[in-house]
Amino acid sequence: MSDSGQAATGGAPDVVPVFFLSDSTGISAETMGNALLIQFPDVRFERTLIPFISSIEEAREVVARLDAVLETSPRTPLVFATAASDEVRLELVKTRCPVIDFFGLHMDRVESILETHGVHAAARLHGVGDIKRYNSRMQAVEYTIEHDDGQSVRGLEKADVILVAPSRCGKTPTAMYLALQHGLFVANYPIVEEDLDTHELPRPVRQLADRCFGLMTTPQRLSAVRQERRPSSRYASLEQCTFELRRTEQIFKTHHLPVVDSSTKSVEEISTIILQSLKGPRSQDTSSPKSRSTS
Repeated sequence: MSDSGQAATGGAPDVVPVFFLSDSTGISAETMGNALLIQFPDVRFERTLIPFISSIEEAREVVARLDAVLETSPRTPLVFATAASDEVRLELVKTRCPVIDFFGLHMDRVESILETHGVHAAARLHGVGDIKRYNSRMQAVEYTIEHDDGQSVRGLEKADVILVAPSRCGKTPTAMYLALQHGLFVANYPIVEEDLDTHELPRPVRQLADRCFGLMTTPQRLSAVRQERRPSSRYASLEQCTFELRRTEQIFKTHHLPVVDSSTKSVEEISTIILQSLKGPRSQDTSSPKSRSTS
């Protein structure tokens, strides 16, 4: 068992200690818990992840830790848990801290609807419980790494998605997220200055426009990101960024590519928009998930 993140000490009177508990990676507990916490922008939280709680003894240690924080913290700690193991979960909920038990809250109802009993085993969502799906995701990740930033054009026709954009518009993190989380084969290809002389897509992806997605941002945002990489360079200048984005926009319009604005969206939001676009007829306006079919 290990934990990560800042340890919640409860020292600051205006900070709420938050714990994410799991008998697996804790990704689900963090995702669902944070989805609730972001609804309270005026509250300060100190988050602690405690994953891989694999035995009753470890669960008891965690409970003791939580109860100790409850005794010393000016604010009541909040606990989110997604333990699938019955014995671990039943031990964790013995803490005197309030617990939002996502697994316990919903599993009984799902089992009732399906009229069958689940296995209640840890590490099935983010682990290798479904070996075929796991291997598929790993193959997607390998493909995406090989085809990052135009490093390889071999097998481009196998791509489910090709992200096209100028440098530093968010191609790589979006590609990796789609590969790791959704098992998509994703290539990303940069639009460089020599591509801006015409309204054509870069030659290696020109015949694959039906699976290309454009990423755009604002000149100010692009300049700020590039300044971190190459301070005071022409590459990072606002003038150069404005030029590249204006010309890139014309390329996208010429080829009727769907475009996602990455300047104010997270990788998760960008990926969701792309996934929704894959399910419906392509449209150049994909700035909002609601503009795409979800059928």
